[in-house]
Amino acid sequence: MELHVYQNPDELSQDVAKWIADDIATTLKHQDRFTIALSGGSTPKLLHKILAASPYKEQIDWSKLHIFWGDERDVPFTDDRNNAKMAFDTLLNFVPVPPYHIHKMRTDIAPEASAAEYETILHHYFDNTPLSFDLVLLGMGDDGHTLSLFPGTAAVHEEKAWTIAYFLKAQDMFRITLTKTIVNRAARVAFLTTGTGKAHALKEVLKGAYNPDLYPSQEIKPVKGELHWFVDEAAAAGLK
Repeated sequence: MELHVYQNPDELSQDVAKWIADDIATTLKHQDRFTIALSGGSTPKLLHKILAASPYKEQIDWSKLHIFWGDERDVPFTDDRNNAKMAFDTLLNFVPVPPYHIHKMRTDIAPEASAAEYETILHHYFDNTPLSFDLVLLGMGDDGHTLSLFPGTAAVHEEKAWTIAYFLKAQDMFRITLTKTIVNRAARVAFLTTGTGKAHALKEVLKGAYNPDLYPSQEIKPVKGELHWFVDEAAAAGLK
């Protein structure tokens, strides 16, 4: 695990944008596609806007990117809470990724059907590869959750399925999510974590006792890949 600490979210986002662009360029030297799973929430918005502008808009070979999502709320694509909508509004509407390379988690069908359909897509991509995604971008909630793996839910412990859907009582909605099983096969996993509200959970996830029922982010441990935490000083306050 590598920990990268920055003064503020702006500095973090600028550095992560360069890190991603460099990773894409290096990876595409020895393969013809780059698969990335995007995260929702507010933290990636600035990163997306940086990637959608010069110099990265021109530097990155967007035609070879294949876009996925880590999780989704079961709300229409037109709803501002929809993770895919956020990614289109801040990034994908401004860069030339081929539409057939973009794989949204559907919310126009039943959640269980959406999860099953997404799993089929993932198997098409990754059944014959030693690793899964080239890069998974993740956030972490104040409660230590990541993806839609929330404290105290069975989703945290899913070992077999790559994608699941379940009803989250605390939010009164269905969630569709990748599981640790497929994410931990990724070549690189990067958490972006900022703000004082994340400080306690970050300390527990990185330094505390292993208790994924309380802090599900502890379950993200790439088997053969790299794990990076990009955090600002506010989030890292408890680590000192």
